[in-house]
Amino acid sequence: MKHPQTLSGMLLALAALACFATLDTSAKVVALTLPVLLGLWFRYVFQAVITTAIMLPQRGRSLFHTKRLGAQLLRGALLLVTSLFTFLSVKYMPLGEFTAIAMITPLVVTLLAATLLGEHVSRRRWVLVAGGFVGTLIIIRPGGALFGWTTLLPLAMVGTYSAFQIITSKLVKTEDAVTMHVYTGWVGTLLATLPLPFIWATPQTATEWTALTLMGLMGTVGHFLLILAFRRTPAATLTPLLYVQIAFAMLAGWIVFSHVPDGWSLVGMVMIAFCGAASAWLAVLESRVKLEPLEV
Repeated sequence: MKHPQTLSGMLLALAALACFATLDTSAKVVALTLPVLLGLWFRYVFQAVITTAIMLPQRGRSLFHTKRLGAQLLRGALLLVTSLFTFLSVKYMPLGEFTAIAMITPLVVTLLAATLLGEHVSRRRWVLVAGGFVGTLIIIRPGGALFGWTTLLPLAMVGTYSAFQIITSKLVKTEDAVTMHVYTGWVGTLLATLPLPFIWATPQTATEWTALTLMGLMGTVGHFLLILAFRRTPAATLTPLLYVQIAFAMLAGWIVFSHVPDGWSLVGMVMIAFCGAASAWLAVLESRVKLEPLEV
């Protein structure tokens, strides 16, 4: 009975990754002609309204019940800033290269967990963290086409998203996952609404409306699919699979924008994907060694 559940979870995760790649692609299309902040607002208001409309009849007021409101608000604000850096990054960078840099986030979380939270990290995982950072340097190498101030955008995104993940790892111990999802949607919506009167530009073409709709739809559906995937399949199986998003992003960049990464960028992407997936697998393996008695 476990195998069908595991397989369905993996398929749900792959579908979620395809949604996220479509979200980033749509954000890049929107940024070509519309203000980035408008796209950001549309993405969050869509998530907030749709999620609340679906879950409120089932949960009632308990949907908003939380024991740590301050942490929920901080988490929502961090995700909004992360999205802002993401949209700015895809405006100026190819999708594949951006996604690969974004995928060093778990490695940065490992670094933060060791230095700030005092968690034990094995020597092998430190090597993999270093390998992921080397892969990033290969992608944004000095003298390369991507090197410049724009490379600070995905690096800033990694920083804010890592902080978001650290807070999430604390909240999931006491908070409901759907409640957290609702709070991120509404916090993002409220904050993104503040500058809206100053940057509003009505979309004029079917392409703009389609891209905006896809941003909201793919962000909402992708997160729901990922929640369902982790409910069905162990994290040890799914986490390494998340690096397939790099391939999805490369494919979208090629189809929509005719961009193909150069040889060195591909080397960096492979290094990040390998080091990230291996680090995730080692983390689960080490936790099992600690929790399970040795057989003799």
